[in-house]
Amino acid sequence: MLRKQMKVIRKIEEMKKERGRLPEPVGFVPTMGFLHEGHLALIKRARGENESVVVSIFVNPLQFGPGEDFDRYPRDINRDLRLLEGEGVDVVFIPSESDMYPPDFCTFVDVRKITERLEGASRPGHFRGVATVLAKLFNIVRPQRAYFGQKDAQQLVVVRRMVRDLNMDVEIVGVPTVREPDGLPASSRNIYLSEEERRAAGVVWKALCRAEELWRRGERRASEIRSGMQEIFDLEPRVLVEYISVADPKTLEELEEIEGPALISLAIRIGRTRLIDNIIVGGGVEDLGHQ
Repeated sequence: MLRKQMKVIRKIEEMKKERGRLPEPVGFVPTMGFLHEGHLALIKRARGENESVVVSIFVNPLQFGPGEDFDRYPRDINRDLRLLEGEGVDVVFIPSESDMYPPDFCTFVDVRKITERLEGASRPGHFRGVATVLAKLFNIVRPQRAYFGQKDAQQLVVVRRMVRDLNMDVEIVGVPTVREPDGLPASSRNIYLSEEERRAAGVVWKALCRAEELWRRGERRASEIRSGMQEIFDLEPRVLVEYISVADPKTLEELEEIEGPALISLAIRIGRTRLIDNIIVGGGVEDLGHQ
């Protein structure tokens, strides 16, 4: 059966009207654009599980802190639209900043505790911006399912907690990380890396592989796993480690001993570029945030 032509919608009210015409269930993939294989994996999963698929493209200013890369964040709407059409997306929602956040906007969603660690500690206010924009998008699109990648593991935990606490009627589906040949996760920010920095970034996957190797050999002391990862990073002088974490995948509290599934995550800087990554040992993406 031939699928209808993809619609591009830029106004909130128009998106709400179109939602009423979409066959259900509706799968939703929120993005900031400059799409890569990680986004496409989310869309393919959504396409396989839903009658309709909506993708949003919105570089959300609320989740960028002072001095971060909001202005230089990569954007290429025409390229994104070509990719989305190729994936059989039904609707692309591209709202403007003024429509999403009018001048008198003053309501925010603030998820506590789990946002105060890891990325939340490094980027104050980031998750308030993420939760606020997602709450708005969920209200506008009203999907039955929304899809998020494991690469942003803490984001997945935060979104699941927000949906649970606020009784939102949407299933949050986590999808495993898509990686490039050297193990680096697909990310829009990879374009920032110079050729030398890109080669150096391969150390990220090597460090995570060291962590998994230690765990498979029976090491359960979080301190030893962190030390083993740091030894790998010490071999690459271009890399500045921001944090290495071994945490409970539900609460994100740091572990001393691994007794069940554990989220091993990290953030590093190479030059001006900040990269994050993670693996889950003893479990999978379904463990993130589920109580």
